[in-house]
Amino acid sequence: MNSILASVSNSGFSLNIWTDLTNMWQYAFIRNAFEAGTIIAVVAGVVGYFVVIRRLSFAAHALSHAGFAGAAGAVLLSLNPLLGLMAFTSAGGLAMAALGRKAAARDAQIGIVLAFMLGLGVLFISLYKGYATEAYSLLFGEILGISRGDVIVTLIAGIIVLAVMAVIYRPLLFSSLDEDVAEARGVPVLGLGIVFLLIVAVTTSIAVQVVGVLLIFALLVTPAAIAERLSRRPASGIAISVGMALFSTWFGLFIAYYQPYPVSFFITSLVFVVYLLTRLVPRLSFRKPETTLPAKVLDEV
Repeated sequence: MNSILASVSNSGFSLNIWTDLTNMWQYAFIRNAFEAGTIIAVVAGVVGYFVVIRRLSFAAHALSHAGFAGAAGAVLLSLNPLLGLMAFTSAGGLAMAALGRKAAARDAQIGIVLAFMLGLGVLFISLYKGYATEAYSLLFGEILGISRGDVIVTLIAGIIVLAVMAVIYRPLLFSSLDEDVAEARGVPVLGLGIVFLLIVAVTTSIAVQVVGVLLIFALLVTPAAIAERLSRRPASGIAISVGMALFSTWFGLFIAYYQPYPVSFFITSLVFVVYLLTRLVPRLSFRKPETTLPAKVLDEV
């Protein structure tokens, strides 16, 4: 796909951004990539913020690998890999939530589920007699191969995720900041944890189309980690997270149109550079690295 992109972008970059964008968007696969990338960036930015403040980055990583196992199983059964991806990430999320009731004690359970899912993935790949191209493409993402149908599926999944997040926002924020106090005040912490991990599962399933299983942190964790350092307030933090995810996706696609290298490389590199800046330039960060979100944000709950 990158060779195809290089062949259609032989005109080279110009100083007229509008002309460049017009040239890019004349191709349907580029339009599909921008549309799907925009949807995924918004969803990943919102969900990723809670992944970071709930310290569930490892869970997101584990779910992406569980998704690969599901995709491999779907290929073995001659089904759409995206269906297997969503099925296994959802099952993995439920298993993690059920085995680890408290977020602080969930790492071991996540590791156990991850190991089991990876084992299944190896089994499915070994049983498949052909070359599982579709499953392997999920390892590094294939945003330029997204079809119009994939865009529609991504849009529907994105709307569902954002709608659920809007409904559970306040109690989820409360339990994310102080799980024990939230439980004492009657917040259904366990139920929220299960629902949120299912949301992470769906988000992971659609995000791997852009950056792949191995690079899922680029959209689901890094923009949110940047936002956590730049803002003390959840609302502005979520906005920054979404903005960073959009910036890296749009600019990554724009650069990749003129360079014969994978889109996922540019997306991951952009957010990594910004994250390094927030770490290395103290004035860019509004709080010390070791400081957690202050208690006064509970006023938003």
